[in-house]
Amino acid sequence: MNRLTVELMGKPGCHLCDDARVIVNSVLQDFSQAELIEHNILDDAEMFESLKDDIPVVLINGERHSQWRVDEDSFRSALTEELA
Repeated sequence: MNRLTVELMGKPGCHLCDDARVIVNSVLQDFSQAELIEHNILDDAEMFESLKDDIPVVLINGERHSQWRVDEDSFRSALTEELA
């Protein structure tokens, strides 16, 4: 079975990050083979500098899928394609 790693980069107090988290968690309920890893960009100075204007950022298996807003249909399709 293929595995999926989804990474969500954000920070506390970011309303777009909160919105993205809701969508990501909702969609991932249908993908038991997916693992979600959340990163707080405030914990890593290099990550903060490179992503501070782009959060939230969502990666699927290490590849950037989205930034700022997560489209549920696009996210679901990308996960399905990764498993094909």
